[in-house]
Amino acid sequence: HAAGVLDDGVLESLTPERIREVMRAKVAGARYLDELTRDADLDAFVLFSSAAGTVGNAGQGSYAAANAALDGLAWRRRAEGLVATSVAWGAWADSGMGAGHARAMAPPLALAALQGALDDDETALMVADIDWEHFASRFVGARPNPLLGELLGDAVRRAPAADEFVDRLRGLPSVERERAVLELVRGQVAAVLGHATPAAIDPAATFQSAGFDSLTAIELRNRLMAATGVQAPASVVFDYPTPELLAGHLREQLLGVGSAALSATAATALVDDDPIAIIGMSCRFPGGVDSPEALWQLLESGTDAISAFPLDRGWDLVGGAGGASVGAGGFLYTAADFDPAFFGISPREAVAMDPQQRLLLEVSWEVFERAGIAVDALRGSSTGVFVGTNGQDYAALVGNAPQRTDGHLATGSAASVASGRLSYTFGLEGPAVTVDTACSSSLVAMHLAAQALRAGECGMALAGGATVMATSTAFAEFSRQGALASDGRCKAFAAAADGTGWGEGVGILLLERLSDAERNGHRVLAVMRGSAVNQDGASNGLTAPNGPSQQRVI
Repeated sequence: HAAGVLDDGVLESLTPERIREVMRAKVAGARYLDELTRDADLDAFVLFSSAAGTVGNAGQGSYAAANAALDGLAWRRRAEGLVATSVAWGAWADSGMGAGHARAMAPPLALAALQGALDDDETALMVADIDWEHFASRFVGARPNPLLGELLGDAVRRAPAADEFVDRLRGLPSVERERAVLELVRGQVAAVLGHATPAAIDPAATFQSAGFDSLTAIELRNRLMAATGVQAPASVVFDYPTPELLAGHLREQLLGVGSAALSATAATALVDDDPIAIIGMSCRFPGGVDSPEALWQLLESGTDAISAFPLDRGWDLVGGAGGASVGAGGFLYTAADFDPAFFGISPREAVAMDPQQRLLLEVSWEVFERAGIAVDALRGSSTGVFVGTNGQDYAALVGNAPQRTDGHLATGSAASVASGRLSYTFGLEGPAVTVDTACSSSLVAMHLAAQALRAGECGMALAGGATVMATSTAFAEFSRQGALASDGRCKAFAAAADGTGWGEGVGILLLERLSDAERNGHRVLAVMRGSAVNQDGASNGLTAPNGPSQQRVI
């Protein structure tokens, strides 16, 4: 009997249905074979069990139980005077459920072992190629095991001793402590993932990108508990998602010392009238503008940045559906350009991401660079993110695209993720807020950022917004209302004014309290001394502006 089915999962995820499927192949089949051959004169009755049923295996609770049942059946048959041999196999090479395992046995070797078991009339035994030192450190990672300690002695004792490690750590200088804990974490990560040396582990890369899943995360947790004595939840790898962050957490638990990044908060007393300083700027706007300097040059030269619809969006509205009477606007012709690998994003996820999210990532990285601040230095800091948005129509396109974007569409199109993705990518732990107040979104985002800075909710803040029109809906809708300028150009306060024009862009400012900027030596580009928000209330129509209300807020 050699049938088997796998349905791996941690214990909490198992259900009666999942267990039943695994049991049906292993146990039900073996019982039928037992019942149907009891009257036969057999030379052998062989059950292919698994080492998972003898010593266990991470995530294989149902499979372990099923194979243990086979061993039990073999012993029952022996007690009844019937022949039976149950072999708990390790992985076989070339074919089978364990093919490709690092220590898989060559089939001729395994078959020779099977013949030996039959010749010796064994009832139940395990045949596997085992790296005892690796096995022992994994098996005793979560709890002591006296039996294995006695059987495997040296292999178990060679695992790092928590008390010895902590004693050695306390005797090291501060910098050496950080290095020692990080190297311990990298070493254990390398062991779990099967890398030859810790050097293969990028300390700043997420465990997810390195290939961790829930099972390997638990294995790493167990190994670190054995090595350091620190009690950690099963979610520790997700709570501290890089080796650097996890090492900082362990160091804090062992020595009561936190990392500088995590403990860095504003220590100065907040002053109510402390102005807000702009210490960095980055942007993309129509007319090829890719920097604040280029924007100033465009304004100074009086360049007309209104142009035809982008060819890569397939719009054809002039005189077409919806009665649109304009084919021009202010566009970011490079809105589709993006380097996902730079931000640790897969090409598949990048396709599902709203271009507004992609642009916000790019300009936010740039704003830190332009402010002279290393992005990595801000991980774990209280930096806030306040993003204005004015619609997400990209989902309407990508949902019907030929590329598969399953699993990424929700986050790729959600307005909340516009700010949350920046916090996630750069490791920022201050407030993350996405604001949609239509045309005023970016200004309101900046107002909220200033409030958060003054209240001490964050030490620095990204503030700004992005607009990319993935579809022509805005043109068609406002054309039906007769609200679009015939040439696509706004002519505010002019006698020739005949409607609005639509444009795209993204701009991000890096804000800090002026007193903090001066103390930190950051270059101050401008100062915002105040801001305010209000609403029209019951005005003359939902979308109609209200002059007195605007006067009041000013």
